[in-house]
Amino acid sequence: MNAPKAIDVKKDRGVTIEWPDGATSYYSVVYLRRMSPSADMKQLREEMATNPLTVLPAGSGQALTIVDVELRGNYAIWFRFSDGHATGIYTWAYLRQIDPASEARAE
Repeated sequence: MNAPKAIDVKKDRGVTIEWPDGATSYYSVVYLRRMSPSADMKQLREEMATNPLTVLPAGSGQALTIVDVELRGNYAIWFRFSDGHATGIYTWAYLRQIDPASEARAE
């Protein structure tokens, strides 16, 4: 997967990515955090898929923001969130896969 042409990070709102094919994707901070590719979040999403009554971790009550962001080579981006979560590396392929606009079009 080719790296994006442009990435616009608004730490309090979300990330907009312009892809080489001209497509644009927007990911809210909350969506990125929920869809983190980290092992703990994958497990939680799997539990929620099989049991809709899964108890979600309690939030801090504060608005979730992106505290830090770094590119990882030519293949990914990493985020640290205000709730302390910082273990997921989002590859470009994974971000295209979880594009909320693509999911909406597929429904």
